[in-house]
Amino acid sequence: MLVETFDPFHHLGLSALVAAIPILLFLLCLTVLKMKGIHAALLNLLVTFLIALFVFKLPIGESIGSVIQGAIQGIWPIGYIIVMAVWLYKISVKSGKFDVLRGSIAGISQDQRIQLLLIGFCFNAFLEGAAGFGVPIAICAVLLVSLGFKPLQAAMLCLIANGASGAFGAIGIPVGIIDTFGLEGDVTAMNVSVMTALTLPIINFTIPFLLIGIMDGFKGIKEIFPAILITSTTYTVSQAIITIFIGPELADIIPSLLAMGLLALFLKKWQPKRIFLLNGKECEFEKHSMGDMIKAWSPFYLLTIFVLIWSFPAFKGLFTEGAILGFSVLKFAIPGSAIDVSVDVIGATGTAILLAGLTTIVTTKSITGKESIGLLKETVSEFYIPIIMICAIIGIAKLMTYGGLTSTLGEAVATTGDIFPLLSPILGWIGVFMTGSVVNNNTLFAPIQSTAGSIIGTNSSLLVSANTAGGVIAKLVSPQSVAIATAAVGETGKEAALTKMTLKYSFILLAFVSIWTFILSLVF
Repeated sequence: MLVETFDPFHHLGLSALVAAIPILLFLLCLTVLKMKGIHAALLNLLVTFLIALFVFKLPIGESIGSVIQGAIQGIWPIGYIIVMAVWLYKISVKSGKFDVLRGSIAGISQDQRIQLLLIGFCFNAFLEGAAGFGVPIAICAVLLVSLGFKPLQAAMLCLIANGASGAFGAIGIPVGIIDTFGLEGDVTAMNVSVMTALTLPIINFTIPFLLIGIMDGFKGIKEIFPAILITSTTYTVSQAIITIFIGPELADIIPSLLAMGLLALFLKKWQPKRIFLLNGKECEFEKHSMGDMIKAWSPFYLLTIFVLIWSFPAFKGLFTEGAILGFSVLKFAIPGSAIDVSVDVIGATGTAILLAGLTTIVTTKSITGKESIGLLKETVSEFYIPIIMICAIIGIAKLMTYGGLTSTLGEAVATTGDIFPLLSPILGWIGVFMTGSVVNNNTLFAPIQSTAGSIIGTNSSLLVSANTAGGVIAKLVSPQSVAIATAAVGETGKEAALTKMTLKYSFILLAFVSIWTFILSLVF
């Protein structure tokens, strides 16, 4: 916060109401006015800029610097990650690997409800745990479309499915980062990880049922109940055990692999009596050898391996100041402001995905370097508008943070006293809606949640976990997530329609988490 006060009207309620304008306006633009995401983002950026500058008195240099910092971070690392992930997918398609990969999934079951469980839920969670930052939504939505799902339908289902894994994305960073805050009340990443096991398993167990219910109603749930039950139970129980006894780092990766593996084994002995097909036609595919299927999945094995290496603390330590690769982290101050920018050239997750792509090209005879460069240009051309939108959204988040708008909202909610646990997840929902990131959400609001817990006598780790859970649910409708999803399935400009499709599910889950957190607060 770079302003003298977060209460410019000397009335916290009124200041909070003004601070909430960017959030309310965004929802209004996307739902009621049905504006394109890019137009809504740019309009909101202008409005937030004016509020921060003239109402909260953020100096002009810092106001401009906030927008510049948001734009830079929107391009690097987020835009970088998105472009590299989709490029890797396009390489997989061009090389023919993707057809084999699709066939390996369709070969497990032609029933598209089963395919949704395998790709939309299990593989989605695996990629979230390995990479995060929009990678699972982009890749899984495209996979589903290639299997016959309608583009916006695939995007919606992947956004909802991501609600089961977003808390532990990118090797558990959203929870793991809590250890860097030094919060009072013994609020550590491990303690928060344990507390998430009181809430997230309920949501995680429910989501596969919800996905099939959305797709094929209660009839669909009944017809493939054993498959859903195996997926839900395996994922939920194994994730709960890991979060309680090991921590957040592997809480997405191991459960998703277990769920996918057990479901595949089960389907060798059982198939639904009625094969559900969205367009009435089975997915045509050639049968391939096990060796061919292993090669077809290699881009994603490579993705996982490189991202895991990039996530190891020892590897990250190579980029710290004074370390051997510290020179590759570019740091500079934005002229005319007190805001710094850091660009990690080599250590960015996008670089790990880039290496996965380059390795795939080198080891694949069916694609040339020239073709891969053409695919990269094609990807940039397709995604430049969504990336601009993401830059604007992060610019809004930076203005709200440096201008004190975020603090105003946090302080206003914290003044509710004993009722605060009911509102705690809502604060997390707001954080992710504005930033698109559970990591950023916990960075912004975990200290407020911890302080509020100490003030009202509620377990602070519980409130930080509620902040995380509320944030995960906001990923269903976060403009950044929606922009990634619509762009991935070739429906840029239909962000309003996708938001409308997912909004009610986000609100229903948020209501549950809020009430459940309040109940838990009476116990802890």
